[in-house]
Amino acid sequence: QVRKLHRSQERQKQNLLLIEGTNLVEAACQADYKLDIIFYTERWQQNHQPLCRIIAEREVRAEFVSPEVLKEIATTVNPDGVVAIAPRPNAEPVPTLKGVGIALERLQDPGNLGTIIRTAAAAGVDGLWLSRDSVDFYSPKVLRASVGQWFQLPVVTSQDLPQLVEQQQQQGVQIIATTSKAAKTYWDADFTRPSLILLGNEGAGLSSELIDLADVQIKIPLANQVESLNVAVASALLLYEAQRQLAFNSNQS
Repeated sequence: QVRKLHRSQERQKQNLLLIEGTNLVEAACQADYKLDIIFYTERWQQNHQPLCRIIAEREVRAEFVSPEVLKEIATTVNPDGVVAIAPRPNAEPVPTLKGVGIALERLQDPGNLGTIIRTAAAAGVDGLWLSRDSVDFYSPKVLRASVGQWFQLPVVTSQDLPQLVEQQQQQGVQIIATTSKAAKTYWDADFTRPSLILLGNEGAGLSSELIDLADVQIKIPLANQVESLNVAVASALLLYEAQRQLAFNSNQS
């Protein structure tokens, strides 16, 4: 049974989430995320008594395993002694945008997605949407790259991202597309009104369909013939410019 749990295809069939490592387990507990079972080594328990007490108070089923068995369950090369199994959350709509949201089209790298989730949570983003052909939001690599913020930020995989963008637009949300061909830079955009920022695939960028839907097209100015920035880096620049504008606007009110 333990060997089956560590295989990604089995987790997919069972609709389970693999939470690996002390930091992620602690983040799940802090977010009051339901855990089904937790596997840990004796040495890990000895070194993490406060967290073990929290787990016991939550009445999570816990099992001692050897380091060898834990390595079979985990996807990391050197697991730190604990792995939890949890149900995947039921999909819920991202709250109505009052500030800034972000939508990602065909994002493929789990490290990029996890980093964007972490940055978006730090920047106070209302929520995040993914196109259905993006990387699996539930991937253990995404969870690890988010450094625990996966449990804090509302994220929804959209079956029809263009339709969702149009719905947001009809509700008065400003749609901002990022494209290298834009005339305006991101400093020129007005992020003080409810806005949904669109970012595209690491190599191809946004589709023309989404670019055409946008109210505003912006770019990040680049020197020395650099073609583009990493999408996670680009998202950080845009989200913190939005935060800067919102903070300035609030101070002026």
